[in-house]
Amino acid sequence: MSVNARWFRRGDHMVMVGAFVGALALLALSTFTSWPVGGGGGGGVLGGLAEEPVNPAYDSQAGDCLDWQRSDLSDITKVDCAAQHRFEVSGVVDIGSAFGPQAPFPGDEQWQQISQQHCTQVSLDYLGGKFDPFGKYTVGPLNPGERRWSEGQRTLRCGLQVAGPAGGLFPSFGSARTQDQSDVYDPGVCLGINGKSVGDPVDCAQPHTFEIVGVVNLGQASQEFPSPERQDEVMAGECDRIAAEYSGGADFGAKGLIVTWDTRAAESWAVGSKLANCKVGAVPAADGLTAWNGSVRNPNAPPLTTSNPPQTTAVQQEDATGAPLHPGSSSAESGSSAPPSSSSVVPTTSASVEPTE
Repeated sequence: MSVNARWFRRGDHMVMVGAFVGALALLALSTFTSWPVGGGGGGGVLGGLAEEPVNPAYDSQAGDCLDWQRSDLSDITKVDCAAQHRFEVSGVVDIGSAFGPQAPFPGDEQWQQISQQHCTQVSLDYLGGKFDPFGKYTVGPLNPGERRWSEGQRTLRCGLQVAGPAGGLFPSFGSARTQDQSDVYDPGVCLGINGKSVGDPVDCAQPHTFEIVGVVNLGQASQEFPSPERQDEVMAGECDRIAAEYSGGADFGAKGLIVTWDTRAAESWAVGSKLANCKVGAVPAADGLTAWNGSVRNPNAPPLTTSNPPQTTAVQQEDATGAPLHPGSSSAESGSSAPPSSSSVVPTTSASVEPTE
């Protein structure tokens, strides 16, 4: 989210504008640096030695999904895309023609350039050209790691992941080719604070910027792309109702809190992303968002359930269960959606694959 986002008051609500100016560039950097990109003694498994088992990451093809728990990806496994996964392969790319045998292992900036040059179009083709530039998916490569790179390996797996506002990676369920790409979270998720901007999901007892109270399907209100003013009109009414239901009628003003929401950009609408978050946050300061602690959830309400499948959620579960809290809901995001230009570069990540034991 841009630290230059502006807030203005509409009735009893605070609405954020300009929230995504520069967001893709920031997300590209934060997401990229959150991945391991190789280090001393590490390495990938492309063309591994005979005594090393084949790593499933480099036996995978477009449409395969991969999951892992260890930060070095050494426990990576191939899974059904319907199950929890952290990487969906969109294509296989050889960059040997651009990086000869003596080429040094690329640094962070170079990996971003490699991803943009070699993985962006592959991933767009994989999605049939339908990619939401403000959605929940980011694009990046699994690289071979420094040791395998030094041995001449130059084959990458390009793929899609789900990343939080501050770049943390989260489990995904279902193929990106069939999932709604709206950048939303399940009700009950709290988004942390990153400086004065939105951070990744955290426990609501920790300092956070927003608590997601529900999700609205703007497509139910309009078949054509609604103007920002029309979206605000719909979201204001729906989010007031949802927030009151979620909190049991809490007096947000007395708590120094406001009901706010996100809107969708035309580029998102064009590829089917029509879900938007309703959320509660503290009145922002002049220099950015204000953190607060706790939850406004009605303690006497029935337990929350994640959507099926969950979108991006802080709730860890092996199987997708339950139903959305509200009709057409799924989950939440970082801010409103005043877009940058439609030519913005797809955000990128990169990871090195370590050898299996």
